[in-house]
Amino acid sequence: MTEWLMSLPGTETGKQLAIVCALVSAFMHALFGSMQKGRMDPWISRGAFDFWMAVLAAPVALFVVPWPDAQTFLILAGAMVIHFFYKLTMTLAYVRAPYTTVYPVVRGTSPVITVIAASIFFAESYSATQWLGIAFVSGGILALSALNIARGETARGPLLSGLAIAFLCGLFVAAYTTWDAWGIRTAQTPFVFLAWFFFLSSLDFPIISYLRWRRAEAPPRAARIMRNGFFGALVAFVSFGGVMLATYLDKVGEAAVLRETSTVFAAIIGWIFLKEAVGPGRAALMVLIAAGAIIVEFG
Repeated sequence: MTEWLMSLPGTETGKQLAIVCALVSAFMHALFGSMQKGRMDPWISRGAFDFWMAVLAAPVALFVVPWPDAQTFLILAGAMVIHFFYKLTMTLAYVRAPYTTVYPVVRGTSPVITVIAASIFFAESYSATQWLGIAFVSGGILALSALNIARGETARGPLLSGLAIAFLCGLFVAAYTTWDAWGIRTAQTPFVFLAWFFFLSSLDFPIISYLRWRRAEAPPRAARIMRNGFFGALVAFVSFGGVMLATYLDKVGEAAVLRETSTVFAAIIGWIFLKEAVGPGRAALMVLIAAGAIIVEFG
């Protein structure tokens, strides 16, 4: 399977598989975000996800795939730093503002920056039509948050700080998308990078989560945390692994833009499961985002 996968970049099959990976990743990331935001403390949720990701990835990294070479280890070290600050800012945003407010800011900030970075570091080029599609995607995503701000869904102070942190988180999303694309392309095989990434980048938040759980006045039951964490880890494998494979198989920028259709899925999940309003305005913006993604892919 490894040899087959490594033969796909630059082929039509590879491009089609990249589209599938990016869209599946988008849905899974929206689900992942809603699971972290959910009814449990986002700090504890994220730590539980990472605990299971490390546990499940460790045997594969240590005993199945080859160990990374020196360059890949250095790239993995950089990925650990970038993803730590991504997780930190994402969690801080979740505790300050509603899910459907901060999530669109994070996802709307990153596509343009990622496309620019991909143009610089991977020599990717995009047509004027595709740039229009990128504008539709980012503009529509950010407008979703503007609707929430206008409706005053939370106190102004926490809302503004949550939005500022969400914007910073979006910069880290663009950074890790570009960095991880470099890592998975230069590693011995894609699966070497994926296995070691999931193992090493998941070692930090379980410690933070445990300390927060110990200090909580009414901590949730450990069994519930572990159960939610296990399913969250499975979702994370598909979400983050899917977008990395998409950037390996095809253009980094296009994969990043397609993945930001996660905002559409997030709005639907927030409406159905978290009881957060959608309304006709948001529905129209969701159509705009989806149209932008189509323009980027086929423009």
